Amino acid sequence: MAFGEQPAYLRIASDLRHQIVNGSLPPHTRLPSQARIREEYGVSDTVALEARKVLMAEGLVEGRSGSGTYVRERPEPRRISRSGHRPAAGANPFRQEQAVGGARGTWESSSEQEQAPAEIADRLGVETGARVMRTRYVFRDGGEPMMLSTSWEPLAVTGRTPVMLPEEGPLGGCGVVERMAAIDIVVDNVSEEVGARPGLAEELLALGGVPGHVVMVVERTYYASGRAVETADIVVPADRFRIGYRLPVR
Repeated sequence: MAFGEQPAYLRIASDLRHQIVNGSLPPHTRLPSQARIREEYGVSDTVALEARKVLMAEGLVEGRSGSGTYVRERPEPRRISRSGHRPAAGANPFRQEQAVGGARGTWESSSEQEQAPAEIADRLGVETGARVMRTRYVFRDGGEPMMLSTSWEPLAVTGRTPVMLPEEGPLGGCGVVERMAAIDIVVDNVSEEVGARPGLAEELLALGGVPGHVVMVVERTYYASGRAVETADIVVPADRFRIGYRLPVR
């Protein structure tokens, strides 16, 4: 193969992608069958199958059991706001941030104690197996699942305090900064690292995605005087949302 020449399956995928983008193959249209691709482009079944796999992996088409492969509706990405703003007393950070973008944020959560896995222990600066409070969230915009989050807080910090359960008690749902302040811990720093990966099956099931869809993952940790007091993994479907930051300039 000459330098710069694409394999046949990529050329076919590129042509079909162009038809999807320009509307020649609109949403909900059945993708040409493997046999039709083979005949139209003069390639083998293997090449035709690989071309279809490329479009599937890109999230442009989806398989429907017993029916075939169809062009997916491509949603206009919406913005999930993240900021360094500390909300007023009693305000929920998620609800306040999403209100800026016009979202109607609601959420469900469940908490339970567990032993910190090695990766989480490292992020929190505690020993593997140390007791932590794990809280899982499903965040919604107008009822549609938009974001998942799993947070961990060391019970050496919050255990036997009024804020041990993040979503219960007098400060339930108020956010890490305000909850920690209630037990005389001043959160003064937060780090966030954003990456992307294929979504796990259980994540995509909760978010309404299909196997192969990519998710963005925000790894967030709150610190007080250099000590980690909370860490979380925030998972967002990449085909439907973008993460936008508004940070104060000091």
